[in-house]
Amino acid sequence: MVISTSPQPQPSPALVRFLRQELGMSETALGLGLKQALLEQAPLPVVLWRFGLISLEQFEQVLAWQAAQ
Repeated sequence: MVISTSPQPQPSPALVRFLRQELGMSETALGLGLKQALLEQAPLPVVLWRFGLISLEQFEQVLAWQAAQ
């Protein structure tokens, strides 16, 4: 569990779209990640990777995409 004491911003619609379209993430997996990220106040990509919902390579793709935004 990550659990941060400072609130994390909601994931952007663009990030959610990237996860769906580019990584092919299912609605169920994405829903679980969003719920857990909110509960832990943790960044969504970290939660997705920690739960095994995305691979390390996909995590790196997300980070590269975020850096380019």
